[in-house]
Amino acid sequence: MTSDPLAPLLDLPGVRDAADRARDALSAVHRHPANLRGWDKTATEASWRAGRSSAAIDGGSVELRRDGDFDDPLLAGAMRVAQALDGDALDQLTGVFRRAPAQAFARLHMLAAADLVADPDELGRPSVQPGVAGRLDLLGQLITGATSVPAPVLAAVVHGELLGVGAFPTANGVVARAASRLVCTSSGLDPHNLGVPEVTWLRRLDDYRSLSTGFADGDPTAVGAWIVLCCEALEAGAGEARSIADAARAG
Repeated sequence: MTSDPLAPLLDLPGVRDAADRARDALSAVHRHPANLRGWDKTATEASWRAGRSSAAIDGGSVELRRDGDFDDPLLAGAMRVAQALDGDALDQLTGVFRRAPAQAFARLHMLAAADLVADPDELGRPSVQPGVAGRLDLLGQLITGATSVPAPVLAAVVHGELLGVGAFPTANGVVARAASRLVCTSSGLDPHNLGVPEVTWLRRLDDYRSLSTGFADGDPTAVGAWIVLCCEALEAGAGEARSIADAARAG
């Protein structure tokens, strides 16, 4: 019997291969000439695309005002999260995530939900629904070393768990997708946050919603399919990163 609680996921159909493809694609895009020295610029563009797509997944606007502000509170929150996943702010948040995932989740919620709650005291506070605290504690243990599964698989589990458990009363989608990104940065899978998997999740929104629900319900077929979807999004997100890098080099 294995001591790694996530190890059996690697035996689900397609999971191992999908994780390998995601890893290889992200590794390759980090070697793109534009990303060897100019990754700070391409990462910023990636964060903006990710923030807008993440808001749109949950029904938010993607319209940016000329003054740089946002009329839609969901988009505003998603873009604050995007900024926290870029540059020096990313380094700080990744460090917190490695040591104390719950603190990082709380920080993400404070950014994502600042314009969505009437009571500021609700920001960063997990739901008090039964079972939530225990699930978040287990998730924290997985992130800090209780599993050795490939990072794309762990990212999918963290993403699906935060969506399924309803970790916070609001903005769970934005928080979950950002937490998935933090798995990628903290593990070295995508250290500069160049990938944009959110674009694929938005394009495949029906699959995203149905499979995340199946993951939360624990259906084995849906669990495997959810992980594969997330890995495919990471792989395609590397393609999005490549297009950003190509444009930066051409410019």
